Amino acid sequence: MVSHTSGKTDIDLYVVNQVRELRIEHNISQAILAVKLDVSDSFIGAIENPKHRAKYNLAHINKLARIFDCSPRDFLPQKPL
Repeated sequence: MVSHTSGKTDIDLYVVNQVRELRIEHNISQAILAVKLDVSDSFIGAIENPKHRAKYNLAHINKLARIFDCSPRDFLPQKPL
């Protein structure tokens, strides 16, 4: 796992990209996702910005799975990175 200058690892970036893709696919803005996750708009923006340290935790991933009606596993790669 490579640690990037932001403090995000490859797996962190993978999860962020999976969530962003689903968010866009479902036409959900960062603001709406923030409300559904019970976090601030700026938190979602910071997560999606690779230069910021913010990242999703397991509780977020579980809640995201409920929001997008999928499995928490859908946010993770098939094989280790």
